[in-house]
Amino acid sequence: MGGPYSRDHRRKPMAEINVVPFIDVMLVLLVIFMITAPMLTQGVQVDLPQVTSEPIDTDEQEPIIVSVDSQGEYFISRGEQDKPVTLQTVGDQVVAILERKPNTPVMVRGDKNASYGQVVTLMSTLQMAGVANVGLISEPPQGNNG
Repeated sequence: MGGPYSRDHRRKPMAEINVVPFIDVMLVLLVIFMITAPMLTQGVQVDLPQVTSEPIDTDEQEPIIVSVDSQGEYFISRGEQDKPVTLQTVGDQVVAILERKPNTPVMVRGDKNASYGQVVTLMSTLQMAGVANVGLISEPPQGNNG
């Protein structure tokens, strides 16, 4: 009488791993990252102008991003994110960064409602700080895909 529940019947060890708990954990992490990702956007709220252009490759180093908001206040992407800085501070910080890393790209995020004079003054300050090329950040137009 050697039925399946008898003591002399030996079970083979199961070599499969139950992955359902791992899938559950991964789905929870995915939801958490989807919720927190929009909060990780750093920088000043700037309404960028919308133009059609080719993206610039900045693969080699993280760029310095200098922002001008609609009130004409300047912000720099390194250090204090929330406090406006003066043009002199922007120039000094860019000089200090470029002394350590001379090939660091410099990008300007200008609000579309910012004064043209504020942006030109900023670019002049960056040029005096030793920046040869300044990139301008914009957004693609809404609704037009080409």
